[in-house]
Amino acid sequence: MTTHQGSFKSLLIPLGTMTKQDLLRKITDQTGLDPQISQTVVEAFFDSIKEALIDGEPIYVRGFGSFVLKHRAPKKARNISQQTTVLIDAHSIPHFKPSASFVKRVREGE
Repeated sequence: MTTHQGSFKSLLIPLGTMTKQDLLRKITDQTGLDPQISQTVVEAFFDSIKEALIDGEPIYVRGFGSFVLKHRAPKKARNISQQTTVLIDAHSIPHFKPSASFVKRVREGE
């Protein structure tokens, strides 16, 4: 993994965090694919997830988890600096729910 020491990124990305570039490098090393092909596949994967969620379609990957939309009800919020109440409309947000086997493997690895 990239350490991001001594760069502007070090302010934004905690040490030990895997970035998309790190992921692409790892996939390229493990599969022997050309780096450009790895990038195309990873980008297509992320784009497919985004498009499905935008269309309201959940994605289930056995042994990994599911990408679904969580629906949030409308609510009132406070803008403390201006002392006003703001109404936040109902909306949906993307959510990842790991599978039970994935959670178990992560817990065992701690």
